[in-house]
Amino acid sequence: MKKPFFRSVLGDVDSDEMGFTYSHEHIVIEDSYPTASHPEFLLNDVAKISSELKEFYSMGGRTVVDTMPSNCGRNPLKLAEVSQKSSVNIIAPTGIHLEIYYPETHWRYSYSEDQLTDLFIADIQEGIDQFDYSGPIVNRTSLRAGLIKLATGDEAFSSHQEKIFRAVVNAHLETGAPILTHTNFGRQALEQAKFFEKLGAKLEHVVLSHVDRAKDIAYNRAVLDVGVNVEYDSAFRWKKEEPNHTLILLENLLPDYPDQITLGMDMAKNAYWKSYGGGPGLVYLIETIPAFLKERGMEKYLENLFLSTPKRLFSFFK
Repeated sequence: MKKPFFRSVLGDVDSDEMGFTYSHEHIVIEDSYPTASHPEFLLNDVAKISSELKEFYSMGGRTVVDTMPSNCGRNPLKLAEVSQKSSVNIIAPTGIHLEIYYPETHWRYSYSEDQLTDLFIADIQEGIDQFDYSGPIVNRTSLRAGLIKLATGDEAFSSHQEKIFRAVVNAHLETGAPILTHTNFGRQALEQAKFFEKLGAKLEHVVLSHVDRAKDIAYNRAVLDVGVNVEYDSAFRWKKEEPNHTLILLENLLPDYPDQITLGMDMAKNAYWKSYGGGPGLVYLIETIPAFLKERGMEKYLENLFLSTPKRLFSFFK
């Protein structure tokens, strides 16, 4: 039987080597359609990114999950370069992001379910295009994707989004690659979970991001009860005058769902990076979460959050 592995941008790695993992990051966002309207998203300085990743590594971090998928700022060559310079494993994504990050004439709308499925599978099994599908020439690198992303907004799923869901699940079942999603402030998270269940996805290898933004404990329970995993990344975002809902959710839900909750920073804005002159910086969770758990008598869950759950979740299942 093949040993469990995860697929980093530099190659397949034994799952036992995944180590301390952040489950939702933006490591590289290249000059692209999204950054034209959101310049604060630009993250393409290899030296600055590598510097921050080196600090993450020096404090025990070993793996990060990048979440900028096909043709909206993904740069596999820079992901590989910063991984080599920092020694941090980076899991690169394929898939499709929110509609707002693509022009209205984008190929995502005209490609069929089968064409999208084939594209995602090629990213995972063959290699990501050097030009990230931005032109008519495709030059596949040896750098392969290790997960598949999709995203939904505030409204009920459109027929186009349902097509993306089906293509993502098709590629997931064909390759064994895990799935990561975007939710808008946790909205439609329960609908996402139920649709993945309906489509036959391996729910133990599916993680829904930003669900802590929904705040409500009962709602998060309902999502977790479907069998998917959730990723929380807003611990540093709550205003000082309001409760830290991320920490409240962890305190209430970790005892009942210790193997379904992961954490990340989701630092898509360069102002969040210390190397860009901002904050709180990538090591924020390393600096704060262990102390929070110890204060609550919950230190045993540190391994679940950052080691055992990501290790199971982001490993290929076939």
